Amino acid sequence: MNNAEHLDIAISTETIRLGQLLKLANVIDSGSDAKMLLAEGGVSVNGETEIRRGRQLRVGDVMQLDDIVIRVTDGS
Repeated sequence: MNNAEHLDIAISTETIRLGQLLKLANVIDSGSDAKMLLAEGGVSVNGETEIRRGRQLRVGDVMQLDDIVIRVTDGS
């Protein structure tokens, strides 16, 4: 995990959907991309595999996809 790319994504709302976070981080281009990616089981949130693109993430949550680690931060 030494070569992992760590990104902090700031949100200004209380929550963000996983699919929106993936788009905001430029990991995917569309919601259908998120659906396919999540169906493959390669995305984890806080260490647990996640398959729901509508999963609500809050500040402090960490999403990982392969060697990309995204942490949700407070945008205010």
